[in-house]
Amino acid sequence: MDKIWGQACAELESSVGPNNYNHWIKPLRLAAIEEGAARFISPTRFISDWVNRHFAKEIMSVLNRTGEHVERLRFDVGSAAARPAAQAAAPADMPAQAPTARVAPRADLGAPLDPRYTFGNFVVGKPNELAHAAARRVAEGGPVGFNPLFLYGGVGLGKTHLMHAIAHDYQTRHPNAQVLYLSAEQFMYRFVQALRESTIMDFKGMFRNVNMLMVDDVQFIAGKDSTQEEFFHTFNALVDQGKQIVISADRAPAEIKGLEERIKSRLSCGLIVDLHPTTYELRLGILQSKTAVFRAQQPDLEIGAGVLEFLAHRITTNVRVLEGALQRLFAHASLLRREITLEVAQECLADILRTNDRKINIDDIQRKVAEHYNIRLADMMGPKRARNVARPRQIAMYLSKQLTSRSLPEIGRRFGGRDHTTIMHGVRKIEELIIDDSAMSEDIAVLKRMLEA
Repeated sequence: MDKIWGQACAELESSVGPNNYNHWIKPLRLAAIEEGAARFISPTRFISDWVNRHFAKEIMSVLNRTGEHVERLRFDVGSAAARPAAQAAAPADMPAQAPTARVAPRADLGAPLDPRYTFGNFVVGKPNELAHAAARRVAEGGPVGFNPLFLYGGVGLGKTHLMHAIAHDYQTRHPNAQVLYLSAEQFMYRFVQALRESTIMDFKGMFRNVNMLMVDDVQFIAGKDSTQEEFFHTFNALVDQGKQIVISADRAPAEIKGLEERIKSRLSCGLIVDLHPTTYELRLGILQSKTAVFRAQQPDLEIGAGVLEFLAHRITTNVRVLEGALQRLFAHASLLRREITLEVAQECLADILRTNDRKINIDDIQRKVAEHYNIRLADMMGPKRARNVARPRQIAMYLSKQLTSRSLPEIGRRFGGRDHTTIMHGVRKIEELIIDDSAMSEDIAVLKRMLEA
């Protein structure tokens, strides 16, 4: 089995990439192949579950190419994974060496890094230049001056890309360092698993002895008291040791409902960076960068003048939608062998373009609310605090938060340069009134219908 698995591993490392191989495949041991089932020993159930979901087909294909017949994978989780194969197979009459305590490597715990997400292919523009500079600084290692680095913003603005880029660059610079990247949901999953299996001390030791901890979508642990407690202590332990922490979320710490105040306070002690919605210039730069990659792979593809500019102008939701649209367009042109003209783009991307045409912006909201309450549009941005002006202004703030992807600081800028805490107060006030005041609730519903029509 060791020889078969050794041959398979050499091919798997090449096909899935060194990072995925080291994280997920390397910890496994092939124990037997029986009746079409390859049985593996895995150090943790999480690893076996992940491998079964993401790499099962690849592993079966490689094993079949070695001459074996494999139709499915089975996994046994236990101490056998910690022992060398020779020891596990020792005859019953031969005394086995006493097993030592198993300490899982940090790579066993983290999520796989996407090889596409590097600094080299991250397009920098005004909305993300501070986040990019901070990420670069953290990736260098050594004293940074801020801990944690907290990145936040809407969907598809580059938070996850930057986190993967930090991990890739840091590991290249410090190959012996332990970097642990995972989502907040995965952190909770491992914590609950450790509680269930009575291995909480192993969990603490693993998470508190890394050189860099990176947690994506930290808003997921909001409202989960036990997980927040453990996260708080893990955070403190690493900061006390001078270890770097990088966190991402869809909003600033102060805006995450259900997150304990002490965690908000800790997260706010470092550098908090807002990735702003993309500008036309940044979107065009991203399209040009992606187009260069596509054309390097398929040099015969032709793209007409003005197509990229058209897409950058019309698709403003987020970078993922923008990149997906471009990928669809190139696939369409490649399969049908057509030049990518403006007409082809409009035809191929009609559904995406329609969706973006219905996008609501803050100007629309301010104008519609001002008309509804018969106040001047200038009062939305002005200093007046009279109730007949202040309440409609708060309603417009609330609708801007609900119906657009803009961050609180950006909404504040659109309301006369108000601080994000003022916007947060206005949003919360309307949320409270909607519950207790049926007339207010009806007003909000009417305004939403008019804006979404």
